[in-house]
Amino acid sequence: MSSHPSPEIRKVAVIGSGTIGASWAALFLSRGLEVVVSDPAPGAAEATQKLIDAAWPILTELGGGGRIDPKSWRFEPDPVKAVEGVQFVQENAPERYEVKKKLFPAIDAVLPPEVVIASSSSGLLVSRISEGCAHPERCIIGHPFNPPHLIPLVEVVGGEKGSPAAIATAMAFYKAMGKHPIEIRKEVPGHVANRLQAALWREAIHLVADGVCSVADVDAAVSEGPGLRWALMGSHMTFHLGGGTGGLEHFIHHLLPAIETWWADLGTPKMTPELQKALVEGVLAEADGRSIADLAQRRDTLLTRLVALKHAYDTEAEQKEDSDRLDEALEESFPASDPPAVHREA
Repeated sequence: MSSHPSPEIRKVAVIGSGTIGASWAALFLSRGLEVVVSDPAPGAAEATQKLIDAAWPILTELGGGGRIDPKSWRFEPDPVKAVEGVQFVQENAPERYEVKKKLFPAIDAVLPPEVVIASSSSGLLVSRISEGCAHPERCIIGHPFNPPHLIPLVEVVGGEKGSPAAIATAMAFYKAMGKHPIEIRKEVPGHVANRLQAALWREAIHLVADGVCSVADVDAAVSEGPGLRWALMGSHMTFHLGGGTGGLEHFIHHLLPAIETWWADLGTPKMTPELQKALVEGVLAEADGRSIADLAQRRDTLLTRLVALKHAYDTEAEQKEDSDRLDEALEESFPASDPPAVHREA
């Protein structure tokens, strides 16, 4: 691959058009890209269009779409034919090594070596996925958070053989799509965000299993408490603020001994059939008759407003920062001088 990311990616292939793939397709389309979608499942084209149509109002509200026709994408059931002439591939096949290890070499064989193949895999290792590829260095993980057209995060993992150029290309591409990519420097199962989710969920299950509180109250402890802060900043920055003027250093000094005792008391629940049944019954009680569609609509509506609010705030802050820098530069270039002397007639 070249040493610099591709300056212009205009045509992309989305391989696998389930919930994640169709969401990616909607995002790419809304950003003005030429999109070809591939999926062997019967009715995949119709299902993809339905998901794109559902996402389109949100994408328009977030500044995408414009005058773009949400039906202006192409469907090609054969993934090898679908990647012909594309400049980036976003793969979303089922989360199984045997599927991806068959798919990747097939599309790798027909693509120019500079074209990145990014997998949306939520936890598989790209070093294993790309086994058998002629150009494993261009294979990376580009893991979004569901739904990809709405959540900014994308985890980029190069693995053992991923080239710096492939990582740089993916990072630049996702940024151009309005995403917030992070580079994960070492392969681990589940990447980063899912491991954090898994750690929290393990303790949430333990608290239910141990009779500490109900499923609904555990969820409320997150959504009505620290979860509100987590939407704005991560754990380290949250605790940095928690330390007051002393920042994280003071927080560690003041609270670490207590937190270490909590770590020692965290549970490792056994997911027995009885516990699984209790969790399902608990979450259904929490839903209180609301359907999955109703819950998803509420989630997406609130997420859209939150993402838009954060973007507006950050944009305003950046503009003010740019304005302040310009003022400083002008002051340095044109320092204030003494007023000119007034010449009077004798």
